[in-house]
Amino acid sequence: MPDNIYLPSLGRIAYIKDEVVGERAIKTFHVEPLDGGWFDHDCGQCAMLSVFGRGEAMISIASSPLVKGYKQFSIMRVGRVSSAFHDLSVGDVVGIRGPYGNSFPIDDWRGKNLVFIGGGCGLAPIWPLITTAVAQRGDFKDITVFYGGRTSRDIMYRAELEKLRGSVDVHLSIDKMEEGWDGYCGFVPASVMNRDPSPQNAIAITCGPPIMIKFVIQNLNKLGFKDEQIYTTIENKMKCGIGKCGRCNVGKDYVCVKGPVYSWAELKYLPEEY
Repeated sequence: MPDNIYLPSLGRIAYIKDEVVGERAIKTFHVEPLDGGWFDHDCGQCAMLSVFGRGEAMISIASSPLVKGYKQFSIMRVGRVSSAFHDLSVGDVVGIRGPYGNSFPIDDWRGKNLVFIGGGCGLAPIWPLITTAVAQRGDFKDITVFYGGRTSRDIMYRAELEKLRGSVDVHLSIDKMEEGWDGYCGFVPASVMNRDPSPQNAIAITCGPPIMIKFVIQNLNKLGFKDEQIYTTIENKMKCGIGKCGRCNVGKDYVCVKGPVYSWAELKYLPEEY
């Protein structure tokens, strides 16, 4: 991070992919440094991205820390800044500063079974964990991924998820039946219950819409997962990233300083503002 914490570094967009089209469009961007240098990050951290003249927004870093040549961001079109990103092209220059927030304690999970549960754009914040665990496959036991979208057209990272099959147990779901769909039909929390993952020597990591997270955690508890075995991230609350603006507070915590990664054992005692 530079001495001036408000001064962004410059990055060039090297790659853009349309993950999801339509009303809830999601695009994936690879941003490369212009000066040849780059900051390191850990799984779960975020960066402040800026489109000059349009604004800035805190976005989860969706690439593994093992990837050094670029940072990946998957952005849903929901507001002014995200819409500005969707209007950019390969070669355009953006601002980036970070990393911000804490991270998932992946080193503490070596030798354990990992259960990832994502919904919608919530796959992006946990994607660095998934890809890092797969790259270091020998350090972990069973890896299971549950992920769902409203429809088959809302499944992000579809090709990447299919490539994981064989080394990772992947379960995709959509909310309602579609012709040609052979995966699970129903909401993500129900898909988890349907497969009944064991809590033995396991860690569960979930991210997605708040209502999904609520019922996923309830179902994990029913399956025997203890609160300290469940992790989530509430990066959507983060604003300035340095604990100055006060807009990310949840009870006593500034999420950009204490979070965005929490175990459920920690998060359950904060006010239900997230």
